[in-house]
Amino acid sequence: MPTPVLPVRWVLVRAPEGKREPQAFFSTDITLDPTDIIALYVRRWQIEVNFAETRAHLGVETQRQWTDKAIARTTPALLGIYSLISLWACDLLTATSISYAAAWYRKTGLTFSDAIAAVRLQLWDGDINQCSPPHREPHYIPTSRLERRAQALCFAT
Repeated sequence: MPTPVLPVRWVLVRAPEGKREPQAFFSTDITLDPTDIIALYVRRWQIEVNFAETRAHLGVETQRQWTDKAIARTTPALLGIYSLISLWACDLLTATSISYAAAWYRKTGLTFSDAIAAVRLQLWDGDINQCSPPHREPHYIPTSRLERRAQALCFAT
């Protein structure tokens, strides 16, 4: 049985000065305005970036479970972790003036790897001195050195 033919609404976008190649966008919903078609494309790009980040940093789509049920449980859990990290980092980064961005170049916006680093640093900072054994001779490491090491480890993948 052949697939039914659907009407398509095309939107051609051209730069006024001709500095970029024309781009075509389309939708099978012919009732949409051209601006709505472009807006939906822009929104789709943000969603794709989120999936690329979860794939790169949390391993979505690279799980090695044996059953479909296990895979069906793992992906939503990883997307939930992505959300938790994003929300926690947002709270951390708005509550403090500390920069969590990588030091080797200036960024205009923070990335998900910066969010992971901020959350790691928060978790590790409270845990560094709590695991020391009691009644030992203290060896003092300068706080600035500990902070630099923790920040460098936060960005390790």
